[in-house]
Amino acid sequence: MFVQRTKVLQISLLAIFSAFLVELIFGLISNSLALITDSIHALLDSVVTLVLLLAARLAIRPPDAEHTYGHGKIESLGGLIGGIAIFLIACFFIYESINRLQSPPPSVLPGLFAIIAGLYTIGIDFFRIILLRRSIKKIGGATLKADFYHAFMDLGSTVVAIVGIVLVSYGLYFGDFVAALILGVLLAALSVKLVYKTALDLTDVISPELVKKVKEISILSEGVIDVGQVLMRRSGDIIFADVTISLRGDTSFEKAHEISDSVERNIKKKIPSASTTIHFEPNWKDVPLDAKISEIAKGVEGVKGVHNVITHKTKGKTYSNLHVMVDREINLETAHKISEIVEQKIQEQIPDITHATIHLEPFVTVPENFNIEDIETEEKIKTILEKYPDIKKIGRILSLKFENILKIDIDCSFNKDLSIEKVHDLTSEIEHIIRAEIKNSVITIHPEPI
Repeated sequence: MFVQRTKVLQISLLAIFSAFLVELIFGLISNSLALITDSIHALLDSVVTLVLLLAARLAIRPPDAEHTYGHGKIESLGGLIGGIAIFLIACFFIYESINRLQSPPPSVLPGLFAIIAGLYTIGIDFFRIILLRRSIKKIGGATLKADFYHAFMDLGSTVVAIVGIVLVSYGLYFGDFVAALILGVLLAALSVKLVYKTALDLTDVISPELVKKVKEISILSEGVIDVGQVLMRRSGDIIFADVTISLRGDTSFEKAHEISDSVERNIKKKIPSASTTIHFEPNWKDVPLDAKISEIAKGVEGVKGVHNVITHKTKGKTYSNLHVMVDREINLETAHKISEIVEQKIQEQIPDITHATIHLEPFVTVPENFNIEDIETEEKIKTILEKYPDIKKIGRILSLKFENILKIDIDCSFNKDLSIEKVHDLTSEIEHIIRAEIKNSVITIHPEPI
């Protein structure tokens, strides 16, 4: 689209520059200040179009180390420079018009040549307006909109100039200078408006309605609890948005990333020019207390894992029990300090918890790949299991060795009417006996009903 814009601006530049040449030459021949003033306006319009053309070309450049948001602001800078230039020249023509009005009538008055030049410029202005309007509908762009605005104002100024020339032909000798004065005022007003608009663009002004729309899209996305700060800015045709969303505190990182992608897609669907960055924060409102306790404990340095989190109320007070795994090589003193920190963090962040009981367990990192099967160990484990009459059937015993760690998986069947508490006690006892017999073992017993 940037390439198409530059082509349109090139055509517009050639057209308005030809109008400048015709008006200047015919204005000097016919001694028309209004026509000369309008020719300078056409020259300024050519300069502004040239600046916009250069800005459009520079805006094509991709982001770099110094312009991480790209080069789109160059378009606004080009418009600002053009607006200041128009304002200064407009002031000069206002001064010159007032000075001419106080002087004697000129010996040579504007005539047919001046009217012909004005009509040529009007034709050029209509051509540019139609060309730019169609291009804006197809490809858009701040540079094309600015040039369209210039073309429209140029049409108005040329009409005023011709009216002044016609008045002169009817004997109103100062009609030409009055027309030039009106043109100067119009140019000054145009330049102030242009400078104001481009200055706002350079200060990152953004529509509050657009910010509201992004918030509404985000909050309606599945998984989003709330929307926090929304920061937006425009650079050329691209709208950059930084959106902060709140997710359930127990949402996994992977799920949070999926929700963020969904929000980004939803915004892109409604605002195609948006480039969105999503930041997510945990929100613990309406999240189960057990999940919150687990996350707090996992965030403590030295904690390798958390499981079996249970909360219960007794006489209006809330108590918590949880199993915390720590490095199996550390001593009891260090492990106890970790448990104290866990308890302190829980009570700080959840004041309703009266007391948290921490059960410390050794944590063993289990390698992902085992490559040596230990038959001798399996026989030893089978001998231990046979001593328990509650085990009705011994299934698969798989022991895989990796370096100094032995991963043992055991399948065994119990009476289907045996309580789960009894099964748990039995499997815990068996695991303890096997660990005593086989050092550096990680044991998992899979109980099955029979």
